[in-house]
Amino acid sequence: MSINTKDKIGKWMVGSDVGGTFTDLTMLDKESGTVLTGKILTTPDDPSRAIFNGLDQMTKQYGLDLKDVETFIHGTTLIANTMIERKGVPTGLITTAGYRDVIEIGNEMRFDIFDLFMKKMEPLVPRFLRREVRERVDSEGAVLVDFHEEDVRQAAALFKEQGIQSVAIAFINSYRNPEHEKLAERILLEEMPEVSVSLSSDVAPEIRELERFSTTVANAYVKPLLRTYIAKQERSLAAYGTDASVNVVMSNGGLTDAESAAAYPIRLIESGPAAGVIAAAFHGRMAGENQIIAFDMGGTTAKMCLVRDGSPNRVYEFEAARMQRFKKGSGIQLRIPVMEMIEIGAGGGSIAHLDNMNMLKIGPESAGSVPGPACYDLGGEDPVVTDADVLLGYLDPDYFLGGDMQLSAELAERAIANKVAIPLGISSIEAAAGIHEIVNHNMVSAARIHIAEKGTDPRKFSLVATGGAGPVHAYGIARLLGLGRIVCPPATGVASAAGMLVAPPMVELGRSYVSSLDALDWAYLRSLFADMRKNAAEGLGKVGVREEEMETMYTAEMRYAGQGYEIAVKFPESMLIDEDTSVLETAFLKEYEATFGHCPQGVSLEIINLRLRSFAPEQVSNLRFNRYDPDGEKALKGRRNVYFHEIKSFADTAVYDRYRLVPGTTVPGPAVIEERESTVVAGPNTTIKVDGHLNLVIDLH
Repeated sequence: MSINTKDKIGKWMVGSDVGGTFTDLTMLDKESGTVLTGKILTTPDDPSRAIFNGLDQMTKQYGLDLKDVETFIHGTTLIANTMIERKGVPTGLITTAGYRDVIEIGNEMRFDIFDLFMKKMEPLVPRFLRREVRERVDSEGAVLVDFHEEDVRQAAALFKEQGIQSVAIAFINSYRNPEHEKLAERILLEEMPEVSVSLSSDVAPEIRELERFSTTVANAYVKPLLRTYIAKQERSLAAYGTDASVNVVMSNGGLTDAESAAAYPIRLIESGPAAGVIAAAFHGRMAGENQIIAFDMGGTTAKMCLVRDGSPNRVYEFEAARMQRFKKGSGIQLRIPVMEMIEIGAGGGSIAHLDNMNMLKIGPESAGSVPGPACYDLGGEDPVVTDADVLLGYLDPDYFLGGDMQLSAELAERAIANKVAIPLGISSIEAAAGIHEIVNHNMVSAARIHIAEKGTDPRKFSLVATGGAGPVHAYGIARLLGLGRIVCPPATGVASAAGMLVAPPMVELGRSYVSSLDALDWAYLRSLFADMRKNAAEGLGKVGVREEEMETMYTAEMRYAGQGYEIAVKFPESMLIDEDTSVLETAFLKEYEATFGHCPQGVSLEIINLRLRSFAPEQVSNLRFNRYDPDGEKALKGRRNVYFHEIKSFADTAVYDRYRLVPGTTVPGPAVIEERESTVVAGPNTTIKVDGHLNLVIDLH
């Protein structure tokens, strides 16, 4: 199919999301709002190759020219994979004398109290490369011990000898006074002009040295790699004759420029999944649903995020590269703004296996894109979730990726039989049904716990399913959670790439200021917010946002004096003028009681952290996905047998071509609706309707 590009030069926007199994691509015509989509297997050895191979395929298919691209938006797993695989650059740490072991001691908590042989994660920087400097400032920023520059020069000599490429500088209390860190950086660059440097007062200027130090070290560990990676993207784009700007989606779902992304790469660790949440929230609003569970299931993992009143939950703590995936405390503590997502080790490529007690388990190991599921016929022999979905009739082997990739039901059946069915003495269909149901129950159990911790009821939410495998499993998830509605957006299999097209430009900053509420230094408070706002305006300006277009939200993290945790409440900007803290106190007490059910009496309140989030409205208000020959009368492709757990057997099921369904169409379940990037499965006792935005809205009865 060819798209008329006349008079559209410089008007195309590209979204690219590199996942563990597939690389997803979208191209938006900024004038008409038309979105074109592409999907290709990820190339783990060089993720950029899949991106540009996919774009080449799309340009040939649609008759486009990449020199007409104005903006290139990217989401990457590079940071997460680098942390997990420990493939960062040789890194050193310069810190205050007496604090070199902070990142190794951690918080002194055991993540598994019953494992007598538990091993802790090794720090990213070995001890001999963690060098101390005699210096010290107090919690108010006053200098207690003068800075000794010769200590930095000695550290630099060792670093040069050891081939160190990146250095983290993290001094105690530098969040309040960063001057010593800046001095150390200047001296280090005199000795090592080519070295990459990360300052804790820039990366995470907040209290609690473990989180601040480890975040800065992690940033330094990956910083040179991301700079190289982005530079390669820019060179590849330039080869097509375009001067398109490269923007990146951060872990909080906001859009930033390439320069800022390269300076603070650790903030990109969840960029792809965050874009998926943005897409789910966007399509949920289009479907009239503001209370949703964003459910994204790809080839490697599945993730969920609560979206209330159209806004995803965001937090400022994240744990990366866990030694044991679902055990809190076994990973690297980070202090970054991030979507609050729960991860379940279940994707289309999650491997089914029998444990040492002969019980069926799914994941967390994944077949990825190499060798992939057995049905891909690329050498994989382990049975995975996708293999089970083929056997159960959810996926058509002849229409995977729109027919571009042929699946082998025979190889899927053989893998499941050899590794699961025969050892358990059951049929291959029973084994496949067990794989599918166990995966669903694993995801539902995690979702129930997460939602209960938020003090709410899952039945108040609708499920918005994205990802290649999300719509295949959404019906089973919703049925087990007791939900009444599922929304499956168009091109849901490339939702993260589509989310990049609508991600709002955003800058999120935080500063620590520990003070009781009745002893605030208002001049200092105003200076903190003014500095953050200035930095936010500069950051948004790099992605083309004018200051008058900025919207800004202020928050304060507060607690009762003596507590070790905080609650975030809105900080009215008017307080900076009238200096009236009663509004802040009232907001905190209300939030505290809602969270814990009571409020202690006679205990003073204190502020710990101040935060600012500046953003611009979404760049795109509507997405019109390219459709081939819409024709309601020809939408029914045929029928096939599909397995449903509630009847424990196959049912004769209608199969529809999603590209031919027109708005207003209503069909009864059971039904399967196919598109190139994904397949939507709706069970018995459902009604499927196509809304005006081409969302499939599935009501469960």
